[in-house]
Amino acid sequence: MSTKKYRYPSVLTIAGFDGSGGAGIQADIKTISALGCYATSALTALPVQNTQGVRAIYPIPYQAVQEQLETILDDIFPEAIKIGMVHTGELVDTIVDTLASYPRAPVVFDPVMVATSGDKLIEDKTITTIVERLFPIAAVLTPNMDEAAILAEMPVHTLDDMYIAGAKIRKLGCRSVLLKGGHLDAQRLTSLYFDAQGAVHEFSFDKFETNNTHGSGCTLSSAIASYIALGKNLLEAVHKGQEYVHQAILHGSDVQVGKGNGPLNHFFNPQQLTKYDLV
Repeated sequence: MSTKKYRYPSVLTIAGFDGSGGAGIQADIKTISALGCYATSALTALPVQNTQGVRAIYPIPYQAVQEQLETILDDIFPEAIKIGMVHTGELVDTIVDTLASYPRAPVVFDPVMVATSGDKLIEDKTITTIVERLFPIAAVLTPNMDEAAILAEMPVHTLDDMYIAGAKIRKLGCRSVLLKGGHLDAQRLTSLYFDAQGAVHEFSFDKFETNNTHGSGCTLSSAIASYIALGKNLLEAVHKGQEYVHQAILHGSDVQVGKGNGPLNHFFNPQQLTKYDLV
C-alpha cells in the first residue's frame, strides 16, 4: 500500500444560508464540490427563505463569524475565497480584519446589494465600507447590472452603459471586474470582464426562458473561485465559471423545485475531487 499523501484544492465560502438549497452557502458548497474542489464555509447570516422569497433574516454574531474564519484558516487554508452578501459595515470589518492576519488568498467578491424586486438590500454607509475595505482585497468583483448602477452611480441598461460603468467600478480599487449582463433586454446576453491591465473581454451566451435561476450569482462567484483554486488564471477562471453557470441553468431549466424561482442543476457534470501531491 502506498504511503504517499495528497491534498485537495480547497475553497472557502463566506456567505449566508439558504435552506431551500438553491443559493447562498448551499449553492456555493454544491458548486465547489461539483467542480472537484473541497468546500469549507463560514456563515455570515441566517435568512429564512425558500424559492418564493425571504421571510426573515437572523444575524450571526460578529465574534462567531471571526471564530469560524479563524478555525478554518488555522486548519484548512484555502486556495481561493468567495465572499457573498455582507450586509453591515461591522461584518465587512470583521471579515477583512480576520483575513489580514493570514497569508493572502485570491478573493472573489459577489457584491449582493439589490433584491430581485429591485429593492436595495444594504445601506449607503455599508456600501462605502465595502468599497474602502473589501474592494482592495478582491481579485475579481462580480456585480450584476443593478449593482453596477449603484457602484458606478449611473443607469445601467445597455451594453454601452456596461462598458462605462465597468470602467468606473474598476477604478474604485479592485483588481478586476466581471459585469454580468443577465438583465440585458437581448436575445444574447453579454457579460464584460475588465481585467487588471484595463482590457475588456466580452462573453456572450444565448438567452433561454426559465425561472430556474435562483442562486446563479452565488454559483458564478463560487465557480470562478473554484477554477482559481484549480490553477486557472483570472481570465480563464472567469470564462470557465460563466460556461459552468450557463450549462447549470440549461440543465435545470425543465425541472420544477418549489413553487417559485427554482435552482440551477449544479451537478449536471460532477467532477471527482481533484488530488494534488502533498508538498
